[in-house]
This record gives sequence, structure tokens and C-alpha cells, in this order.
Amino acid sequence: MNARAPGRAPDFAVRVDQNPWLAPGGTEVHAIVQVTAHPTADSGPVPPAAEVVVVDTSGSMHGEKLSAAKRAARAAVDALRNGVEFAVVAGRDTARVVYPATTGLAPASPRTRAEAHAAVDGLTAAGGTRMGAWLRTAGALFEPLGPGVLKHAILLTDGRNNERPDTFDPVLAEHAGRFVCDCRGVGTDWHVGELRRVAEALLGGVGIITDPERLAEDFRAMARAAMDKAVADVALRLWTPRGASVAALVQVAPSVHDLTARRTASGRLSGDYPTGSWGAETRAYHLHLRVPTGATGRRMRAGRVRPVPAGTDASHTVCGDVLAAWTADYDRAARTDPVVAHYTGRTELARAVQEGLHARRQGENDSATERLGHAVALAHASGNDATAALLDRVVEVVDAATGTVRLRPAVSRADEMTLDTHSTRTVPTRGGDREPGAV
Repeated sequence: MNARAPGRAPDFAVRVDQNPWLAPGGTEVHAIVQVTAHPTADSGPVPPAAEVVVVDTSGSMHGEKLSAAKRAARAAVDALRNGVEFAVVAGRDTARVVYPATTGLAPASPRTRAEAHAAVDGLTAAGGTRMGAWLRTAGALFEPLGPGVLKHAILLTDGRNNERPDTFDPVLAEHAGRFVCDCRGVGTDWHVGELRRVAEALLGGVGIITDPERLAEDFRAMARAAMDKAVADVALRLWTPRGASVAALVQVAPSVHDLTARRTASGRLSGDYPTGSWGAETRAYHLHLRVPTGATGRRMRAGRVRPVPAGTDASHTVCGDVLAAWTADYDRAARTDPVVAHYTGRTELARAVQEGLHARRQGENDSATERLGHAVALAHASGNDATAALLDRVVEVVDAATGTVRLRPAVSRADEMTLDTHSTRTVPTRGGDREPGAV
């Protein structure tokens, strides 16, 4: 099922892939909802944007790591278009806005970029790592900005957070969805799970930079990607009929983010799920609904999904319908839609990788072998060559098709962390799948 809304910037389109048929007594509905933002010929003015670059300057960020971080921060500032409001924050036990010297943000210009370069050049390494303080400072810088402003932060660290959970967790809850934050860890002394929590709460991504020389290139790319966004604060609005419930809503492409618990009520039968800012891109969501069972031959709309930019009239936005229909044809009901199968397999792959790596770190070799072997089989079946190559650094593959593997006795921490950070990135369906949208 395809739907498209004309004449807006961006021009959203929604496509639903599913097998709507349920056997008698069936109540579980699964669908993949793909949302695409198309650039339009008349996209209007460039949306206002703000960028905060947060650089770890704790004591461990000495020598070449700090030098590379300075180059990266300068590269990110240089990538900002004129007029974008920005700031640079140095993070250690506390957070300090090193640029601008005045309160708030500064508009990007040749003069302010040069001033920011000078401020960044003066950074020194000392103290500990308290990411909650860093995020609070970034949030305070973004707070005065009105709705519709693209708010993006880059956070770089080389170590683990020193804050207690009862201090850090409320910070994540307070700032969840208020701005987008992409996180990078340099070296191998940081914890993937910590940065993943930050990235998931703030609708960003997480990555590892093993070579400090690559930092500047990566920061430049993140800043440019943020500048390419066309609309801020887009919610995915889901309506379900009376008696139906949402079991799960998970973004499955281009990366895996579970949005189920992020719902806020937007109506008597509808809720909004935050998705952050959008450029010209496609994202896919796995929607799992539970509906009251129906009589054979009955058809119903099990859900309706629409992207809703902040401040827009939802009644004028494009939507996609998720259907349910009951049939006595058990074979028809048992068929799995290939697009649904692809993405549910991809989330299963991410889970298998993370569980396998966790078991390996705990010394539970049998469990690690089983879970990582399952991941190898899933990667092989789905044609995910990138993940397969990363798995090959952690296990010796005996038979990819069956997932028969042996744990490698010596694995570098960089290889393990690279596999972990990559595990939540997804690949599109292969060309051999049927035309999406067909039932």
C-alpha cells in the first residue's frame, strides 16, 4: 500500500508492507511501515538550525587524542552554513561552554568560526567524565530555541561515565527527544552500551573511531548531515481502533531503535512517537499490533500511521493503513510478508550479536558460540555482508548457512566494539524481494 502527500517540504510518502490475513482466532498483526521524505521542487527557506559540539576534555584525553579532537571540532564548525547557531562545550567533571564567551549560541560566520577555532585550540585535558553534566549544558543551550529549529549535538568521549545511575538516568529522561545527539567513542576504553543509551534517548547514532586521525572526517560528515535536514521534530502518529493495542513500534532502518515506550498521547485513540529531524531519506518501522479477533471474512483497519511535523495540521498529512482480515485459508494466513521477514530478521540479528558479545565478555563460551553462530546464519541468509565480515573477526566460521562457528581465542577490543556499534545498523531489502507494497 502506497500513499503520498503532494506539495509540502519535505514531501512525505508512506508505504505499508504486510500480510493482513489472520487465521480464525488470530489477533497478532505485523507490518513494516516505510516513511520517505522526498525533496520538493519548491522547498521554501532553509530551516533554522543549531549545533552544539561536545568534546571530552577529561584527563584521559591527552596527547594525540586531544589534538585529533581539536581538529575534529574545528572541522565540524567549518561545516556549518552561515547563520547556524552553534557552541562548543568542553566536558569533564563539569561542562564549560568554551565558545561563545557570551551566554547562549553564536551565529556561524567567518569571524565566529575563527574565534571558535582559537577557543578550541586552548582546550586542555584534566578531570573526570560526567556525561550528564555535558548533556544538561547542551540542553540549556538549545532550550531558548523555538519549535521547528533543527537541534543537533555531537558528543565525543574516550572513557566511561563516572556518574551514578540515579544521577545520569534522570538527565536522559529529561532531555529525551528534545534534540538529536550523535555519539562517538574514540579508542577502546569507553563503553558501547553507555553511548548507545544516550544515542537512543536522543534519537542519534553511535560509532567507534579507532584511529584518531579519522575524527575530523567523521565530525565533518556528521555536521554536514545535520545541515541537510529539512524539517525538525517529526512525530510518527499511530491511531488504533477501540480494543486494539500496540505491542511494539521499532525503527528497523537505517538503524534499530525501540520507540515503544516513547509514546505520548495525541488523542483518544492515538499516540505520537518521536523520530527527530528529517532530510531526504527513508526510515522503516516494525509495527506489532494486537486486535480483537474477528469472524471469518471480516476486514478491519488495525492501525493508521502518519508522519506529523511539529506545528502542522495532522489531517493534511499523508498516512498509511495497517489492515487485518480473517480467513479460513490457513496457508494464506501463514505466509510471511518478505519485507516483514527481512526486517524482523535484522532486529533478531542485532539482538543475537549483542547477546553473543555480552556472553563472551562474561566467559559464557557456549552461550556466546550459540548466539554469535545464530548471528552468522542470519547475516548469511539476508546477504548482510558488512556484518558478516565483522563477525568473522570474532568467530571462525565453519558453515555460515547453519551458523556453525568457533570462538576466536584472541579478539581485539576494537574489533569487538566495532561489531557491537555496527549491530544496530540495517541494510535495505534485496533486489530479489517482491515489489514492496504488494499483498
